[in-house]
Amino acid sequence: MSTKPVLQIALPVPLPGCYDYLYSGSPAPAQGTRVQVPFGRRTLVGVVHGQTQSDYPKLKAVSAVLDDTPVFTAELYALCERAARYYHHPLGEVLNYALPALLRQGGDAQPSQEKRWRLTERGTHVSDEQVSRAPRQHQALQVLREHPKGLSSAMLNALDVASPALNALRDKGWAEHFVVENGPGISKEVLAEPPLAANGEQQQAIHAIQDAEGFTPFLLDGVTGSGKTEVYLQAMAPQLAAGKQVLVLVPEIGLTPQTVQRFRQRFAVPVTTLHSGLTDRERLDNWLAARDGKARIIIGTRSAIFTPLANPGLIIVDEAHDSSLKQQDGFRYHARDLATWRAQTLNIPVVLGSATPALETLQLARDQRFHWLKLSRRATEQQRPGIEILDATLAPPNQPLLPLSLQAIKQCVDNGNQALVFINRRGYAPMILCQDCGWQAECKRCDSFLTWHRAENNLRCHHCDSQQRVPSRCPSCGSSAIHEAGSGTEKLTELLEQSLPVPVIRIDRDATRRKGELDSKLKTIRQGDPAVLVGTQMLAKGHHFPKLALVVILDMDAGFLSADFRGPEQAAQLLLQVAGRSGREGQGRVLLQTRHPDHHLLQLAASGDYPALASALLEERRMAALPPFGHLALFRCEAMTLGKAMAFLQELAQQPVADGVNVLGPVPAPMEKRAGRYRAQLLLQASQRAPLHQTLERLLDAARQSPQSRQCRWHVDVDPIDML
Repeated sequence: MSTKPVLQIALPVPLPGCYDYLYSGSPAPAQGTRVQVPFGRRTLVGVVHGQTQSDYPKLKAVSAVLDDTPVFTAELYALCERAARYYHHPLGEVLNYALPALLRQGGDAQPSQEKRWRLTERGTHVSDEQVSRAPRQHQALQVLREHPKGLSSAMLNALDVASPALNALRDKGWAEHFVVENGPGISKEVLAEPPLAANGEQQQAIHAIQDAEGFTPFLLDGVTGSGKTEVYLQAMAPQLAAGKQVLVLVPEIGLTPQTVQRFRQRFAVPVTTLHSGLTDRERLDNWLAARDGKARIIIGTRSAIFTPLANPGLIIVDEAHDSSLKQQDGFRYHARDLATWRAQTLNIPVVLGSATPALETLQLARDQRFHWLKLSRRATEQQRPGIEILDATLAPPNQPLLPLSLQAIKQCVDNGNQALVFINRRGYAPMILCQDCGWQAECKRCDSFLTWHRAENNLRCHHCDSQQRVPSRCPSCGSSAIHEAGSGTEKLTELLEQSLPVPVIRIDRDATRRKGELDSKLKTIRQGDPAVLVGTQMLAKGHHFPKLALVVILDMDAGFLSADFRGPEQAAQLLLQVAGRSGREGQGRVLLQTRHPDHHLLQLAASGDYPALASALLEERRMAALPPFGHLALFRCEAMTLGKAMAFLQELAQQPVADGVNVLGPVPAPMEKRAGRYRAQLLLQASQRAPLHQTLERLLDAARQSPQSRQCRWHVDVDPIDML
């Protein structure tokens, strides 16, 4: 039987390997090209992996080739292959994840034509008196006068120019909407600014990065307010001058607007963004602009690490310790690690910046595998405020703020400054309970309490998002003595609004749900008027508030007492990041309310000595053979009963393992029930990566073949950062 040429296609399905399809055309599409193929009763968009020969008689044929040239460069395809192998995830799903949504759906890999607003010839002759009674139109007219080449709708929106005003000018024949052939982000009316003066430590860091040749990994370890962003900006300048691109990763969307603004102010080159807040069309256009070399600075969240780059020169990961850089579902990769891998493949420098480096990164620097750049003092020469520990057991009932804290807040705003009250808990209260029988409102689908959201008057689970009405009487004993316990951002905001004559600005996921709400509130804060901020970890990192003179931190104890071995590290990072918002450009003060004022790790964190804390945690991990002195992988399983989940993992636990690999469990997960399903986990621990990955391959094969796998959902998490 003669063999037929076939294509190996990577498909977005949860199965390993590629699938063979006939292709009769010539030449055959290259690796990284998208094709459309039949798969069962569906039609899927896959990516060509390679070519082979087959004598199988019933192969299906490729339906269509979607690209003239591959959408994946050889370098980017290799990165996806490496990530698929390391994280033991199907290649087809990794490739699918790396593409913008429109390309996953089979759309054309061509940029859209950008539309801009500009004044017409008539519009250039309009006097201010003609629009004196229409202030919004007058504003729009003035902005368009200043930008004769036109502005995009997004740029006008950023300048607070309303669409109705633009439409009114168009109806009068004074403005027009026209098409720009070059696509978005190519021509920007942004003037370059001179660099700021750098201190000695900053200069050393800048020169080290600028002088680096080839792959050079850097840890930029700088205290909060030490001017890490200025180091990034000056280190980038030679790369941009040479026509190269710079990729900048930030952990959260909330940090993207201010980062973009800072970079656009400094550089007269196209800056583009990639994050989930964009429309599918915007994301694709920006992705293509980076691929074609039209975007010179690309700023994005973790998925931006898969952005194709025409002429890469430098990769920067800001707030590199942040857990948001780790994808927690589906394809569970860590963007920080992929950034290092990619820089190595591209033979370019990579900079990981943080005031509180992850212990894994810190150990790499200690072992001299990373170049360690230290910024030990603030760029403004302001002293970092010490953290004053207050015993929260002295707080009055139902009063989350100690009298001393409330007094300090009042004094701060009376002096014309701003204060931040930090509590990493949304809602009005974390639980409600009956004072007569002790009943507590629990989620029916999770092992967790329901949070009371007073504004919506409902009880909500923050794990599965299920909601219930607030009962008027206790479901257990019928008593009406139902009260809240604890405090969240809602309650703190209400308390402070009653106590203070200044605005209280709440920033959490609930209060910034609408588009533009977060930017609007941050803009108000940066105006510098006296105010009190109440927020969650959305305010913990990356923000610069010049008038913020006081930070009050509540309820940080849980992290230091966590069952997760990473809990103390993450709690200390969050504590120091929040504290670092205070006193950037003046005298600062930080108050920490805690019920465990004598806890040794909390004491170390409060001292501001993160290196000492990190050393203590690293020594604990060394003795326990935990990362970075060991390697972990976690099998998680969910089923309708705990018994089914445990039985499946027990079957895996009985499989032979490579030498040096310890199998721990299975055990029920710390949160045993979540979203209506029971959870169990199996932990693999090893001192070397190779035997760990060998064992994972063996266990994955067993898992796929096990009849019990049909009764549950399971996945493997390599290098897990959440053990709960």
